[in-house]
Amino acid sequence: MFVVCPLLSPIVVKADWSTPNEVKQQFGNASVLKDGRVVFNIAGNKYRLVVWINYPYRVLYIRFIGTHRQYDQIDVQAI
Repeated sequence: MFVVCPLLSPIVVKADWSTPNEVKQQFGNASVLKDGRVVFNIAGNKYRLVVWINYPYRVLYIRFIGTHRQYDQIDVQAI
């Protein structure tokens, strides 16, 4: 699943992340992966949100959102 639109969450819209460390500071439970991907645990780890962040342009794209079980079946680096 791939959505080509910026995430419009008020928190993200106000964010000015220029590095993965800045994302981690705001969302301590986020997993920072290589190539700009970040995994967020939602609802007590019941759901996963995978995003790709283009840090120079401050743009965030949703790459996957689904249950933890669905997440376990994907290659997070390939989506």
